[in-house]
Parts: sequence; structure tokens; C-alpha cells
Amino acid sequence: MASGGPEIEQLIQLLARLPGLGPRSARRAVLHLVKKKDQLMIPLSAALDRAVVAVRTCEVCGNIDTMSPCSICADPRRDSGMLIVVEDVADLWALERAGVGPVKYHVLGGVLSPLDGVGPDDISVDSLLARAPQFKEVVLAVNATVEGQTTAHYITDRLAGSGAKVTRLAHGVPVGGELDYLDEGTLSQALRARTEI
Repeated sequence: MASGGPEIEQLIQLLARLPGLGPRSARRAVLHLVKKKDQLMIPLSAALDRAVVAVRTCEVCGNIDTMSPCSICADPRRDSGMLIVVEDVADLWALERAGVGPVKYHVLGGVLSPLDGVGPDDISVDSLLARAPQFKEVVLAVNATVEGQTTAHYITDRLAGSGAKVTRLAHGVPVGGELDYLDEGTLSQALRARTEI
């Protein structure tokens, strides 16, 4: 229990729900915010208030932005030849940080997982199927999990006949990775996805 009143305890409980923050990290964050009330807490509160009003989901790709269509979809310099399909907005942002180029994206909003009750109607497959014919290539950039690969196979089957070439990210040895530390599945996938040099 915190010893700072119900408002502080509620703040700790809310922050503890964020990914990567447990109760201890949330408590430290709250103490830091309270100590730096003018420099951090007040501006953070104002930024959260503005974000609640301004942030929306892009009606085209599913990205999160302050406009819809989002700044990526609205950018005329973006190449409409390649559509990269990702599970989540975090994956889109990671690809953008990596500088993959002026491509367009489609956010599925999850992956197929029958055990968790997630079927094709629960992710944005239909809107992907409607968009795909506009592109020369659809790159499936889903995670290399069982659910991710199941989703990739399902989408590949559904896109057959769309006219778009369907590819997926190569999986294998990470940059700077040492072979001795990689699991057997990664090594065998890297060998299968080998390219000529």
C-alpha cells in the first residue's frame, strides 16, 4: 500500500497497467512525477488531455495518428507498389524507425488465435483484401509465432488471385547475432531463407 492518499494510489495503479511497468516501477514513476510536478506532471497531464481529443485510428490502414487518413496514407510520396502488413501499430512504428522506405502499411490489429477466440472477423482482413489489388506486392511482416504464421498462411490463401505478389519477411540470423546463441528453429529458417552473394 502506498502512503500518499487515494489519488496517488490510483495513479500508481493506473501506471502499473502500462506494458513494461509493474507496481514498483509505477511507484517510482509517480514519486518522480510528484517531485517534478511543474516540470513533468502538469505538462504530462495537459498532453494526455490533448491526446484524448486528438488521437484517432486511421480509417485506411489502422495506424494511430492525429488525422484520418493518417500522415503515412496521406503522403503522396509513399510508394503504392508495396503494402506491408503488420500485426500491431507498434510493428508499423518499428518499421518506420528502421527506415524501410516510402511504403504503405496495413495494421491487422492482432493475429488469428482460435484458442483465444480470435477469428478472421476480429482482425482487419476484409479491408486488407479490398486494398491489396492496388499494390504490386503485399509483404506479410507478422511475428514468427504459431499464430503469426497461421495468420500469414490464411491471408496468403485469401489473397490468391488478387494480382498482388505476396511475400513475407525473411526470418533468421539477426544483425550482430552469434550462431551459438540462436535457437535451432531460427538457424534452420535462416538456412532455408539463404540468398546468393
